[in-house]
Amino acid sequence: MSRYLIFLVLVLFAVQTYGQRHPMFFQKERPLGVFLKKPKVKKLIKDYNDLQLEEIQLYELIRIPEPVSWWTHSNRFSFDFGQLSLTNWNAGGQGSINGLADVRIRRTYKRGLLRWNNEFIGRFGLNRQEGQGFRKTDDHLELVSTFGYKFSNDSDWYHTVRSSFQSQFTDSYNYPNRDNSISHFMAPGYFFLGAGAEYKVDQNDLLFYISPLTQKTTFVLNQRLANDGAFGVREAVRDIDGNIISRGRRMRGETGILLKNEYRKKITEDIEAYSRLSLFTDYFKNFGNIDVDWELIIDFRVNEFIKARIGSHIRYDDDISVQRTNDEGELVDDGPRIQWKQQLGIGILIEI
Repeated sequence: MSRYLIFLVLVLFAVQTYGQRHPMFFQKERPLGVFLKKPKVKKLIKDYNDLQLEEIQLYELIRIPEPVSWWTHSNRFSFDFGQLSLTNWNAGGQGSINGLADVRIRRTYKRGLLRWNNEFIGRFGLNRQEGQGFRKTDDHLELVSTFGYKFSNDSDWYHTVRSSFQSQFTDSYNYPNRDNSISHFMAPGYFFLGAGAEYKVDQNDLLFYISPLTQKTTFVLNQRLANDGAFGVREAVRDIDGNIISRGRRMRGETGILLKNEYRKKITEDIEAYSRLSLFTDYFKNFGNIDVDWELIIDFRVNEFIKARIGSHIRYDDDISVQRTNDEGELVDDGPRIQWKQQLGIGILIEI
């Protein structure tokens, strides 16, 4: 009996000792502040806030700055659409649908005195009338790369090397004749490579480039067109029966001077004009006979995405003959002429 009494006293003593050391053993769980005096609670909160402040200061001290990019970009996508539908229209006419896509992408690297500009320009348009298939209305592909080194920090002039490539995406025809195409991709294709000086002001998007030494290479990689001497290449040599003795050349080189000008002007808040002019003359063949390529575009913004556009594109190349139909219905060369394309449309414009 005495052994059981001693055991019970020991158990009660252990429970009382544990309960004094751990008060929550016998109580419902309560916040820590219940068992701490008020000054200790304030000290805990202050220590916690100081710890947070030290962590923030340490983060600011070791924070890695965001990487600096020397590239700038510009993306312009536009699509013009037109449609005409006629039902029982006694005045006559034909229904039609047409569309024109225009893409201009620019990437520029600028650091210190260096400037490297790369540009892609692409246009493609189609038209379809009742009773006819799709006909191409526009087709242009161009890649430009310009590397410049500024004269000095306070100058807008650059020592410049410039290259450009121009061609088209698909075949072209003298409609309604679809049997023989009159041009292809790389027939013609033009490649310019030159060195000179460029004046560039980014604030108003003004560019002026002069190259006293530019190599222009014309490619006509379609042998049929090369044999006909299209786009200024040397035509094939034929006998009196028209049989080819030696094939036409598919390349032609010229060395001359190139002048280029680009200017974008915001006329009003919603009207913007863009002009792009290129002049080239060969030193060794008809010097002073200038090849002209001038594009003028005026955009009228209706809102952030909708715009109306008036466009004009003039070309003249002494090596390109315009074809016409003679009295017998045959296509014959009519010599070089001024080529003019005019555009009027409304569509979507997206700038990124």
